Amino acid sequence: MSKEVVFVIDVESGNLRSLQNAIEYLGYEVEFIRDAADENLKTATKLFLPGVGNYGHFLNQFLAKGFLEPLKRYIDSGRPLMGICVGLQAFFTGSSESPDTEGLGYIPLQLTKFNPNDLGGKSVPHIGWNSVQIDRKILDSGKTLYGISPHSKYYFVHSYAAILSEPEKQSLEADGWTLSTSRYGTEEFVSAIAKDNLFATQFHPEKSGAAGLAVINSFLRGEKFSPLSAADLQVDDSIEVTPTGLTRRIIACLDVRTNDSGDLVVTKGDQYDVREKSESGDVRNLGKPVEMAEKYYQQGADEVTFLNITSFRNSPIKDAPMLEVLKRAAETVFVPLTVGGGIKDVVDPDGTKVPALKVATLYFRAGADKVSIGTDAVLAAEEFYRNNEKGTGLTPIETISASYGVQAVVISVDPKRFYVADPSKTPYKTIKTKFPGPNGENYCYYKVTSQGGRNVHDLGAWELCYACEKLGAGEILCNCIDKDGSNSGYDLELIDYIKSATKLPVIASSGAGNPSHFEEVFRKTETDAALGAGMFHRGEYTVKEVKDFLTKRGLLVRTDK
Repeated sequence: MSKEVVFVIDVESGNLRSLQNAIEYLGYEVEFIRDAADENLKTATKLFLPGVGNYGHFLNQFLAKGFLEPLKRYIDSGRPLMGICVGLQAFFTGSSESPDTEGLGYIPLQLTKFNPNDLGGKSVPHIGWNSVQIDRKILDSGKTLYGISPHSKYYFVHSYAAILSEPEKQSLEADGWTLSTSRYGTEEFVSAIAKDNLFATQFHPEKSGAAGLAVINSFLRGEKFSPLSAADLQVDDSIEVTPTGLTRRIIACLDVRTNDSGDLVVTKGDQYDVREKSESGDVRNLGKPVEMAEKYYQQGADEVTFLNITSFRNSPIKDAPMLEVLKRAAETVFVPLTVGGGIKDVVDPDGTKVPALKVATLYFRAGADKVSIGTDAVLAAEEFYRNNEKGTGLTPIETISASYGVQAVVISVDPKRFYVADPSKTPYKTIKTKFPGPNGENYCYYKVTSQGGRNVHDLGAWELCYACEKLGAGEILCNCIDKDGSNSGYDLELIDYIKSATKLPVIASSGAGNPSHFEEVFRKTETDAALGAGMFHRGEYTVKEVKDFLTKRGLLVRTDK
């Protein structure tokens, strides 16, 4: 029996493989429409319009490919259409992100940027797992909109949104729109919207685990108003309500490299040394990356990060094994995937120059949602300061974020602590530390390193993060050489030090050895997420055990898969 075919418009905007995998996982076949002249637009019975990144870039691509009139005809025909993320935003009249670009105009509202000064300071972009509030009238009838559960969490990643005032909300409802909203700090915004045959979500259902798959399935089955389950009506008053509305995000990280036999393995080091201390000196082999990624997803990881510590070996084409890892992981892991290592301008053995943007595109096409940049971020920041705190427009951070949005670019920082007796004797941002140095120094700063910690640069970690935000990064992965492999907890002073440099979300990394370290970092710092590696790989704790511990301690985590 042949499978029903679902069509997806592809304007070359980010990772569409995950949406394809989600639809196929639900038992359908997927075909992409890349040309407005494609006859399938006339006959398709179900259509998706997904998009990520910059509003103007997405719409300009959409218009340049001639999709405007065919899409209008499709919508006018009454056939169902689902937009996702920027695919939702496109239906509004415009966005302050791209003032010169007109939207499709179906929804008479302008998109604006989240206020980073809300709550006295919140991270922008809005990245993580948030709730969706269903229209009260729908809930009172015992139903919900396209399978959205009021007590599940959904994955958001965006800086701009349809932020609503009460009159705007009432106006949309009076015009026949069914709204679901979410809250980021004090700002309420459209997280899902429906009218007649049009349905769109600001969140990524294909990245929202089982809860997101249920939303896609309801759309594909035409179940606009589906019954609520008993679980959907239960509320646990013992769990915190976070100021932002986001859950405490738990990320599983896999350091991937080839071992001495040429196999791609997950490994873990002590202060970045990944070789065994035994006589053999082999690379530590803690498992196969695809199998481990799926295991952590099943345990409830909110994201999975692959750090490819052998990088591209000077050729993206030669890194086919890592690209294959991403493709295979994305088939069964329906949460965000980040990949780092080798995101830079490279030259293939035949002399072909491959820019960082194309390298990133290879990763996005393979299933990555975000790319992590390390060494090249340091080089870009150094150039930023040499250029009077201005970008060149040519660095990997700038070129990738211009095409795919700031949320697609993570900066991986590898700092090392240095002590100083007198803060005026160093050009770097210092802090007064609770842990004096070897000679009683009461102040410290952090220098950044590159090449796996081998090179120490004359650049502070605070200064690096400040520069990278200006250049177009969207998130900071804060590692710590001093804590790596120690299992002694995160460097709390370092995390607050980095948070003071930027409004971007910060991921705490390096040092987690047990569940209490996650609680400590969430309670004692302003971190947006916490990452674990070795303690998961060695089987000492599972992601679920960490989340269960945090739940018992009253912290809000995503518990549905």
